[in-house]
Amino acid sequence: MLRVLLLTLTLFAGLTQAAPQTTLQRPISLITEQGNLHGTLLRPQSAQPVPVALLIAGSGPTDRDGNNPAGGHNDSLKRLAQALAKHGIASVRYDKRGIAASRAATPDERDLSVEQYVADVAAWGHLLKADPAFSRLILIGHSEGALIASLAAPMAGADALVSIAGSSRPIDQVLREQLHYRLPPKLLAQSNRVLDSLLAGQTTEDVPDKLLVLFRPSVQPYLISLFRHDPSEAFARLQIPALIAQGSHDIQVGVADAQALKAAKPNAQLVIVESMNHALRIVPLDVQAQLASYNNARQPLARLLTERIVDFIAGIGTTPASSDALTSR
Repeated sequence: MLRVLLLTLTLFAGLTQAAPQTTLQRPISLITEQGNLHGTLLRPQSAQPVPVALLIAGSGPTDRDGNNPAGGHNDSLKRLAQALAKHGIASVRYDKRGIAASRAATPDERDLSVEQYVADVAAWGHLLKADPAFSRLILIGHSEGALIASLAAPMAGADALVSIAGSSRPIDQVLREQLHYRLPPKLLAQSNRVLDSLLAGQTTEDVPDKLLVLFRPSVQPYLISLFRHDPSEAFARLQIPALIAQGSHDIQVGVADAQALKAAKPNAQLVIVESMNHALRIVPLDVQAQLASYNNARQPLARLLTERIVDFIAGIGTTPASSDALTSR
């Protein structure tokens, strides 16, 4: 288990102002045995404790703001943090170890694992739960981050969890499905052999050049750790309130995944956001529009997404979980 040595958490002193929900932003660092994890604390100025959300980014080199060098600059998590602050909810978003400002914590991706990411979330959670400035801790995971959140929630002492665009199936199954429609038969057969090897816990050097971006030897240990986990099983084990948010125009994770998560944990709330995609924007089912949204930080987030998250957090401990799924823009 990750041992926390030091937390740096400094806020602006500031003067009390009449304007509601003045927001304060400061760097926050979690220093661990393996190196520093760096993030951003954004919180409303308040004399009373406020809820705090720990935002957990998706797969690959996705940074604290939701940006990925290969996937575009859209500031999805940064925009979500700003929306939460306007409604009296603090947030911490951070660069995962090995990524961006936290790269030095694990510079070699061969040393990354789901279990280490889970331990990091637990460590952040313990410290935030111990801070008297915060009342409730909510884990908000996007895409692969939803799985990390589900696995970490018990250890982190989370009071609630939000899964945004989280898969319900083991990720090797998701990859097989995605590649089935994109690869020619010979290359598809080779990719399935690689996946079979990784699923069995064995790395392989027999990776075609065209598949190295997905299955390069240095990322295979992480994939082995990832394939060990079933997102639906992890979600079903949660004993805390949970919200499932899914866009109807998400071309990476489908509505069926959200419905399967709901079936795994029937008392979870479910919201299907009409026309929202994986970048949390309202876009048509058009390839060019989809791709453009992944690289457009100015495009607003889907309004219903932030509304339902805010309502969910406000209702923690006061209202029973709803079984209704809503659709809206």
